[in-house]
Amino acid sequence: MTRLVGAIDQGTTSTRFALVDKSGGFVAMAQKEHRQHYPQPGWVEHDPSEIWESTQAVITEAMDAAGATASDLAGVGIANQRETTVMWDRGTGEPVANAIVWQDTRTDALCRMLGVDEGPDRFREATGLPLATYFSGPKIRWLLDNMSGLRDRADRGSVLAGTIDSYLLWKLTGRHATDVTNASRTMLMSLASLQWDGGLLGDIGVPRSVLGDIVPSVGTIAAIDGGPLGGVPVAGMLGDQQAAMFGQACFAQGDAKNTYGTGCFMLVNTGTRIARSGHGLLTTVAYQVGHGKARYALEGSVAIAGAGVQWLRDNLRMVPDAAAVEALAAGVADNGGVYFVPAFSGLFAPYWRSDARGIIAGLTRFAEAGHIARAVLEATAYQTLDVLDAMRSDAAIELSELRVDGGMVGNELLMQFQADLLGLPVVRPVVTETTVLGAAYAAGLATGFWSSPDELRTMWHEDKRWEPRMEAGERDRLYSGWKKAVDKSLGWEEQ
Repeated sequence: MTRLVGAIDQGTTSTRFALVDKSGGFVAMAQKEHRQHYPQPGWVEHDPSEIWESTQAVITEAMDAAGATASDLAGVGIANQRETTVMWDRGTGEPVANAIVWQDTRTDALCRMLGVDEGPDRFREATGLPLATYFSGPKIRWLLDNMSGLRDRADRGSVLAGTIDSYLLWKLTGRHATDVTNASRTMLMSLASLQWDGGLLGDIGVPRSVLGDIVPSVGTIAAIDGGPLGGVPVAGMLGDQQAAMFGQACFAQGDAKNTYGTGCFMLVNTGTRIARSGHGLLTTVAYQVGHGKARYALEGSVAIAGAGVQWLRDNLRMVPDAAAVEALAAGVADNGGVYFVPAFSGLFAPYWRSDARGIIAGLTRFAEAGHIARAVLEATAYQTLDVLDAMRSDAAIELSELRVDGGMVGNELLMQFQADLLGLPVVRPVVTETTVLGAAYAAGLATGFWSSPDELRTMWHEDKRWEPRMEAGERDRLYSGWKKAVDKSLGWEEQ
């Protein structure tokens, strides 16, 4: 009798494995960080072999901590940092290069070249995405063009490519596949057909031979071959933000969540409707259960949220750890007129400006470390308001509340400011690790461990709610200052 489901959450800075019981509670969890590589300005890489070693280590650690064996598990789900791109040898499974991380901007010139006369919206109708460095397809093309002999190997079928979910699935099971949510971030899949599109593949320059099958988010994919999980089916795969949406039980049209992690990602469920954006948002697949109709979402993707706090800690050494930022920021009454625009990799939604660079604006002799810390936190909230305003315009959806998750939601100063700025209640669930929970939910739903999305919805419980308390005039004044700062951040990098 199975009593658990497992979930791998392979994120931008770390990898986790969790064991979840029938009530949705965590029985055991292990986590391991991996290194970030910055070989030159604008480039961000991960070592896929290190990620695979970390994945194996956290699986063993959590299984041992729970005293569990493979026979205890109904299935395993995978959630992953989405657009990060890996290429590996078909025969050995070894990576042929470091992974190109979603934040990496090396494909900027390629994306502009691919836009030809139509610009960044050339493929938006088919894919829901603008041509931007964020997405996986151009990253695969860059590797094929710039790694000696790689395109010839691809044409011979000896190398494979995909996002982190497909790499882990290959290492675990030997099957090459990705789910619809991750495929929808490549610029190579048609949103309507949920299949690789021959025209897109030809235009972007990626051979079909390197790509895996596209499968539903919820459904048995392949059995794990050996190790502590030998024989257990991988039964769910979702990109991390879609997994968080699943873990937040945002199954109804109009449900929305915002994840505050390395970046910040707001998604609103648009049901079976492919909602098009005229305001800089992404149209993406939210999830697909079995071979039923896919559910879609509008998404606002922000590149730098928690990564801004890491920058304060690691680069400026203003705080000893991320938790200390809240106390430093709370030591001042307000931002003192200081704004921080975290455009380290350009600006994502709703601006999509790769020429933007990070700035601190509004400095006077009055400013101190607390004002800068506060400005870094507030930047996440301002970017979220940018996204919400775009969603209101695109989808005519007026939210009644915003469900939040991710590492930054323990920062109560930020959560109150977010509620104030949005003019909406901000609601934190009891379980804030919703990404790994969503991967577990997908695997459990596919294997009958849980019966339906309705059962999953009953397991969501509110922990804390922040009500807005800022006057509208003050909100408008602060937001106007943010918009001025954003304007100043543009045009720094020559196109």
